[in-house]
Formats: sequence, structure tokens, C-alpha cells
Amino acid sequence: MTLSLRQHRDEVGLTDGQLLVNGAWRPAADGATWSHRHPATGEVIGEFPVATGSDVDDAVRAARAAFDGWANSRATTRIQVLHRFAELLRDHAPELRAVQALDNGVPLSFSSGIYATSVGAAADVFDHHAGWVDKVGGQTLPPYQGGDHLAMTFREPIGVVAAILPWNAPFLLFAQKLAPALGAGCTVVLKPSEFASFTVLRMVALLAEAGLPDGVVNVVTGPGTPTGEALITHPGVDKVSFTGSRAVGRRIVEASAATLKRVSLELGGKSPTLVFPDAPDVGLAAMTTMGTVTMGLSGQACVAHTRALVHRDVYDQFVTAAQLMAGLITYGDPFEPGTTSSPLINERQLARVLGFIERGQAAGARLVCGGERADGDLAAGNFVRPAVFADVDNGMEIAREEVFGPVLAVVPFTDEDEAVALANDTDYGLGAGVYTADARRAFRLARRIRAGTVGINGFQVEPHLPFGGFKQSGLGREGGRGAFEAYTELKTVLMPLTDELM
Repeated sequence: MTLSLRQHRDEVGLTDGQLLVNGAWRPAADGATWSHRHPATGEVIGEFPVATGSDVDDAVRAARAAFDGWANSRATTRIQVLHRFAELLRDHAPELRAVQALDNGVPLSFSSGIYATSVGAAADVFDHHAGWVDKVGGQTLPPYQGGDHLAMTFREPIGVVAAILPWNAPFLLFAQKLAPALGAGCTVVLKPSEFASFTVLRMVALLAEAGLPDGVVNVVTGPGTPTGEALITHPGVDKVSFTGSRAVGRRIVEASAATLKRVSLELGGKSPTLVFPDAPDVGLAAMTTMGTVTMGLSGQACVAHTRALVHRDVYDQFVTAAQLMAGLITYGDPFEPGTTSSPLINERQLARVLGFIERGQAAGARLVCGGERADGDLAAGNFVRPAVFADVDNGMEIAREEVFGPVLAVVPFTDEDEAVALANDTDYGLGAGVYTADARRAFRLARRIRAGTVGINGFQVEPHLPFGGFKQSGLGREGGRGAFEAYTELKTVLMPLTDELM
């Protein structure tokens, strides 16, 4: 029987989406809509407006009008709103997970069991940033030149923020952008991905219940053109915070130049896992690494460890265990408990991943398993069987480009220096993993590898730690105090204490 998700749409009670401008839900100015097709079945799940430049302008103006009131609100007000919203997220977690499954196909088994992709993680991010609201401030400094005057600094909210989300992790990324922005006193125009808008719209609806004033958060839906382009080029936007592809990140940097917008970018990765013979469990290291490119998002995660650098002494053992992990993946109805992994998000990404696999074989890499499109009951969906490539040279395309699919490239190395050289021989620098029982080696490598986050014998994301990348993996960090401060401007104030001129 061909897979269908229509009954789940009815059970969840999903309705078509609308724009949110100054607290009012409405269609696009020209009535244009986007029909979202589910990646597992090709069925139309629902429609939402394609915001025009006029709609974006209305949203930015609403955010600007709301800015002074929110920026000057009491710290306790902002703290209470963030904490209330965190509790609402937890209360509505089952509903939100179901809406996400209808949006991007992430299985309930994954969104309920893996912390980083859970609603609970998003709630923790809001609670964490609520704690910074009354703690991030300026300084009173002694006058460098002496004399009777005060030298002070203040941190003030940056203004109107354009927050642009990807489709793959709407819970966490919604929180990582909105929690520090709102906590700092900024107002926001939010654009979700056209492939995961319903999840974001439902989360935004809960903000009003948490007590957020009208206009503080506005939502414009639609694709990059025209909606995203109108937002990133709008002169009324003070900062753009974006998570997504490197190509779009470059476009945002270009567009920001006209008005010198502040920019935070979390872009792609080609994260390496380094496995040494003394790893506590080579098989577990292989299954964990393969799990990042197969479980849940099927490798459609920027920090997936898609490049395994493995010592020659344990290379065959690693490849065998990775192949075993690939065989444990189950595709199908995301609402079924036994489904482990999602489809690729759209037909364009499906064709892209299959192209990488074909070219990898042509370049001489050995395809150990997988790499073909799923057939039978899954033929209508964007499913690709997890692929393991062995005998990969680090110069090959599959070892250098972000595939964003269930594909692992396994590269051999001989010693520590070669492993570090291979790890750093990339345009990216988002994450990395090191598997070794030697603590001194682990810390040596953690310092030598050019990546924003390095996991030792494991890898995870925490809401209070900075997350972001070196090199072309982005600009800035999300998480922790630094993320909060990134939504502020630093102001210096000087005041004499006598009638004499300074």
C-alpha cells in the first residue's frame, strides 16, 4: 500500500497558514500561496501565503513601531514572557512534534528521543536566555586620563532583527534566534523555511499566550524569492540572523553591505570524525558517526559528521560497523514508532544527493552499501538508502562538499599529524569528533582542529554553550552569553562630575 499521511493531517487538525503582522493574522497582499508537499508522499499538506515586498514592509514597520516599548520594558517583563513561553512549549510538545512530522517528515521517535531536536531543548534555550536578561550589561570604568568624570558602557538592543530559519530543526533554531533577540529587547520579523512553516506558525501563536505584545514578533512566509530577498534588503532591518546554506549566507552578506546590517550566520559543514585504534569502542564510534548521517534527519543537518577519518589499523572494522548501522535504518510513516529516519526534504535535494553518489563512484570511491532510491511503498517519497563510501581520498567531491543526505565518506590515515591535516583541509569548520582513550591526545586534537565545536568520544549540543563555525561555516555563535550580546550594541557614555571641561 502506498504511504499516505492525510489521516494524520486530520488528526492533528492542521489548517492553512497566514502571515502575522502587528498581532493580526492575514493573507498575502496579492493572495499568492505556497502549496507544501510532504517529502515522504508528495501529498499537499497545506498552503500558506507567499509574502510580497509590501507584506515584508508592513511587518518591518510593525516591528519598528513596537521596538521602543519592548526595548524599554522592565527586565522582569521580558523574563516572565520567556519563561512562560518555555512552559507553553513543554505543554504543547506532542502537538508540535506532530505538526513538524507533517512539515518536514522528521519521525516522532527522533523528535521525542533526541534532545537537540526536541521541543524540550527549545524550551531550555528560552529558560537559559531568560536568565541573561537582567545580567548582561555594561561597565563603570576608571577614567584612563584621570579627572573627575564617569566613564561607562551600556548594552542596548540592536533594533529590528530579521530571523531566517531553515526547515530541518525548527524547534531548536526558532529558540536559538528568538530567545536572545527577545531577551535583549529586540523586535523580530521571522521568516520560516517554506518547507517547515506550519511548525513555526504554531510556535509563534503560543507567544501571544505567553504575553508577548503585538508587533514584537511578526511572521512572513514564503520562499527566498520574493520573501527572503525583500527581508534581507529592507533598510528598516538592523540585523539578519540566518541558518542555512553557504550560498544564501553569501547573498546575505552582500545584501547587508548597503546599510551595514549586523549579520549572524550559521552555515554548512563537512565535519570530520577522527577515530584512533585506542578508541574506547571502534564499533560504537562507527555506529555513532553513521547515526549522525542516517538517524532522524537522514544527514540533513549542518553538523552531521559526514567525513570519517579512520586509522588504517581499525579501518575495516569501522567500515563494517558503519555498514551495519546503515542497515538498521527504517523509512516510512513518521508517526509510526518504528520509523527512524526522514526523507530528503524535496525532489531537488533528492536529485542532488543521488548525483553526489553517482559522481563519488565515478571518482573511484568504493560504495560499500546503499545509495539507491527506495522503491515499493516508498517510491513516491524522497528516500535514499544510506550510503557508505570507503577508500575515499580527501580531495574527492564527496569528501569536500556538503552532501546534506545519508552519505558517509570514510578516509584512511596513518598518524596523528596526517589526521589533523585531513581534518583541517576543508572550507568548513563547524564541528568535529575525536575518538581516543588518550586524554592528552584528545585535548591536543581539540586544540588543533579548526572547528567551532569538538566532541571527545561523543558529540552533543547544549543550550548554554556557544555553537557556530570557523571559516566558511559562518559568522558568530548561537547559545550562551555571547549569543545574547550579539543582539545588542555597546554604547559608551562619559559624564563630568565637576564644572570643568574634560
